[in-house]
Amino acid sequence: MNFSRFAQSRKLLILPPIAIGLLVLLFMVAGKQPPAQAERGEPTRTVRVIEVPLVELVPMAEGYGQVQPARIWTAVSQVSGRVTYIHPKLRDGEILPMGTELVHIDPKDYELARAQAQAELAELNAQEKNARASLDIEKRNLLLAKKELERIQKLVKKGTASQSNADQTERAMLSYSASVQNLQNTLALVPSRRSVLDAKVALAERDLEHTIICAPYDMRVANLKVEADQYVPLGQSLFEGDSVDRVEIKAQVAMSSLRRLFIGRPDIQIDVQRISEEFAELIALDPVVRLDLGNHVAEWKAEFVRFSDTVDPETRTMGVVVAVDTPFEKVIPGYKPPLSKGMFVNVVMSGKKSMQRVLVPRSAVRANTVYVADENNRLRRRPVQILFSQGDISVIAEGLEPGERVVVSDLVPAVDGMLLQVQLDEDLNQSLIAHGKGS
Repeated sequence: MNFSRFAQSRKLLILPPIAIGLLVLLFMVAGKQPPAQAERGEPTRTVRVIEVPLVELVPMAEGYGQVQPARIWTAVSQVSGRVTYIHPKLRDGEILPMGTELVHIDPKDYELARAQAQAELAELNAQEKNARASLDIEKRNLLLAKKELERIQKLVKKGTASQSNADQTERAMLSYSASVQNLQNTLALVPSRRSVLDAKVALAERDLEHTIICAPYDMRVANLKVEADQYVPLGQSLFEGDSVDRVEIKAQVAMSSLRRLFIGRPDIQIDVQRISEEFAELIALDPVVRLDLGNHVAEWKAEFVRFSDTVDPETRTMGVVVAVDTPFEKVIPGYKPPLSKGMFVNVVMSGKKSMQRVLVPRSAVRANTVYVADENNRLRRRPVQILFSQGDISVIAEGLEPGERVVVSDLVPAVDGMLLQVQLDEDLNQSLIAHGKGS
């Protein structure tokens, strides 16, 4: 019984500490301030913008093509025979001046043909001389025979001569007349025979000229196919000579790139006979040829020559032919090599400055729409009409005004009306302005 009372008393001893702890906890809670309530603000996005510039744009078009000589001469044997001489520098890649004797073909057969034709011509001249002398004699004989016939006929009428004598005299006169006619016919054929022989002499002399092959202009040897002592038949190709005073590049340029060169130009009547010259004057083409050398790009000023006659059906590009004069005189060792046949180069053509245009970075246009920051820094979608794109810029025809702020950052998601914190991209703005300076 005493034991149970002792256990109950121990349980009662626990209650005071618990009560004290509850009082302390209540005191602490009652003295603590409640947490401050923070007001939730509107979210913003930081973006880069540019102020749309208005500049006079220099339209440009570019393409790629291979360098080719402006003239390629193929040396073809115009006579047959054995090659007796080859110039010691007649090798692929060598440059030889105009008039250099390059190849000799054995001329003996053609010298003999000329000598024979000249001998026949001399014989004809002698025959003509003899025929003219004989004609004079026969004409005198014919005159005498006519007089004798007249005398005999008078005697026959008087009865002092027989008719047989008259007939015999007439036959003699007719014989002389036939001789005169034959000699005249012979002399009439002399001019035509002389023309034939003159032609044979001229042909032989021309063949002799063709036995020596000379460089028609300053040329670079290519595709050599002949050796000394080789027999060459008539019409065989011996080698090629590429002109060194001028090279041409046929660059394939996209039709869309060519179109931008003509935008904003006045409508004029084109003379078909001078179409290339008038196009060049109309758009003031200023082509430049560029060759990538790795860590350096070599450039040459070029001249617009003509448009190609066809459009490539696969790439839908048109050939534009430009030319560079005296490319070998513009060589700078280590910086500008000679423009040689087969080089693959870039051709950039600049036109006249067009009217003032509104430019934006090409990457800022998304499905014919740009994002604009309005005066309240709110995002607005703006549909635009693109006139054309050139490199990393787009020219806007309608939809934007100069000075408006266009977002150039990627916004995902882009919600119309969202609040923006804008930062002007000065470098990109200056880059757009530089396009108007032709740089």
